[in-house]
Amino acid sequence: MPKKQLKGKVISDKMQKTIVVRVETIKVHPKYKKRFKAHKNFKADNSNNEYHTGDKVIIEEAVPMSKNKKWKVVGKM
Repeated sequence: MPKKQLKGKVISDKMQKTIVVRVETIKVHPKYKKRFKAHKNFKADNSNNEYHTGDKVIIEEAVPMSKNKKWKVVGKM
């Protein structure tokens, strides 16, 4: 089964070897059918410290590396 990939923006790079990526999705309200933005933050592995705040990146599912870090960065967009 292929691994899930998400596109997002780096909002924090203050941790060593880890970045926080915000992924935005557009959802539709079930009753009113209005579209709205929703976002979620993911912690991703950045072992070489090559991505910094403001970069747009692609993250991919990986083997869990810690309690919250289950994604790794594939590359820039």
